[in-house]
Amino acid sequence: MITRPTGQAEGPYDAAFLPRRQMTLRAAEQPIREPVAKLGGQPVWLAEPAWPVDPSSGRPLVFIGQFPIPGDELRLAYLFLDEEGVIMGGIDPEAGDAVLLVQPGGRIPSFAVIGPPGTQGRTLWRWGPDESEIPVEWHVDLQPVAPEVERSIDDQAAFERSLRGEGPDVEMPGGEDLHDYVGGTACYPNLYARVDSPWQFLFKISDAGEGEDDPYFLNFGYGYGFGFVSPDHREGRFFWECS
Repeated sequence: MITRPTGQAEGPYDAAFLPRRQMTLRAAEQPIREPVAKLGGQPVWLAEPAWPVDPSSGRPLVFIGQFPIPGDELRLAYLFLDEEGVIMGGIDPEAGDAVLLVQPGGRIPSFAVIGPPGTQGRTLWRWGPDESEIPVEWHVDLQPVAPEVERSIDDQAAFERSLRGEGPDVEMPGGEDLHDYVGGTACYPNLYARVDSPWQFLFKISDAGEGEDDPYFLNFGYGYGFGFVSPDHREGRFFWECS
């Protein structure tokens, strides 16, 4: 079953897309040029290229990956982050150092600065044995979530709602977590999303990079990044947070 819009989400604590799907990585044997979910490589633009730059320095942001937006129309959300001293931008979703662009027919966020035609920055990488940066590219396959993990995430989301005063009291759950997925409801390290209604949760992605076998480097302070779209699915937001 393909993840689909629910048409019922009112904000970042609701499920805008169901069912939830786990993101798993598969090495790309050659450059990915199709409009599919992926991390790294080069963006597969569905409209005119629009590479964001950091508003303060003018430095092109790093292309992290592209994520399909569920629905009848083919649309992608492209994630770009600033990187300075291996610290990733994105704590403030409207600072311009983290940009989630939507194509085709998307709106460029008011805080985003797009470089001149031909602008191109670095892509996602991993660390080599000599601390060199090795560009990477991964297929992102969307797989069903095990029922017990699905229940565990939903239980944690219900617990967080109770702590925010948005639902009945719920005991602290125990169980498995899932670090990388699209759809469903999200669990936030500090209970609250950094975006308000009407932004709708799209995906969650974990940081990585310290281990030799880690597939990429993303520094979220041992935390997670969260992508969101507007109700019309034409504009994006992104932030990361750690406990």
